[in-house]
Amino acid sequence: MLEQYLTMLGIEEMPEFLIKYLSVPSLVRLKKIGYFCGMDYASKDVYDFQEVISRYDHSLTVALLTWKLTKNRIKTLAALFHDISTPCFSHVIDYMNKDYANQESTEEKTEEIIKSDDVLMEYLKQDHILVDDIIDFKRYSVVDIDRPKLCADRLDGIILTGLYWTKSLNIDDVSYILNDVMITRNEANEDEIAFKNKGIAKLVLKTSNLIDKYCSSKEDNYMMQLLSKITKLAIKKDIIKYENLYYLTEDEVFKKFMNSNDSEIINLIEIFQTISKRDIPETELPNLKARILNPLVNNRRLKK
Repeated sequence: MLEQYLTMLGIEEMPEFLIKYLSVPSLVRLKKIGYFCGMDYASKDVYDFQEVISRYDHSLTVALLTWKLTKNRIKTLAALFHDISTPCFSHVIDYMNKDYANQESTEEKTEEIIKSDDVLMEYLKQDHILVDDIIDFKRYSVVDIDRPKLCADRLDGIILTGLYWTKSLNIDDVSYILNDVMITRNEANEDEIAFKNKGIAKLVLKTSNLIDKYCSSKEDNYMMQLLSKITKLAIKKDIIKYENLYYLTEDEVFKKFMNSNDSEIINLIEIFQTISKRDIPETELPNLKARILNPLVNNRRLKK
């Protein structure tokens, strides 16, 4: 399905300027960072993803969606590198850092990682693009905007999660969504992604609400907390360094866990990989990130 989605986004007509950026080292690393927060390694009874989707895939699709809507090089590159500081296990590390509500604790390394990639810096120089214009992706409302508004990052996340986790979208739905989106000015005079038809907006909202239900379930919370516990223990026992999470791949980190021969960590990984849904205990949910959405249909909010 990913290939079909990429085709709909226009990958075959990808602008030439973008191609060289797809192979810079800091971005290539994201090919081995899963989109679903390390849960590709988890019990198949709890998670049954359609296929493995990486943060690289998400970065590319957000960039292509941004280009499709704006035809702006800087905004497209900011979209491509918006997740460049994603650590191994993604938002699990926000759980470890107790950042349940915002899930942004790992974004502080965006500047460091971009500026330390010599290949990327050279390409930006060649294209006369200021590095600060790429680092601060939040200045571009089409790429990132506060909820309940809709941006490329949020819409792509809904599409990928709806296709591969909740399975509440199919590839035809994605085609309808992409053919219906546009850019409009919202009530705050910002550029925002909107829909032309109320039915498509309702489909996206319904999918978003289901994703919120999955992300606030006892199963997902337990598994996220468990992997964060394993990772925190590994750091405490000097099996890995916190910095490793930003520069190694998930395969490399998991290999360090397994090769440690630490019985406590190995036992927890055994639970993480084999537990059944029925055995997951009831636990108190933390104050999780609010995933509210209220998209625009033309120039009016779907929900008044």
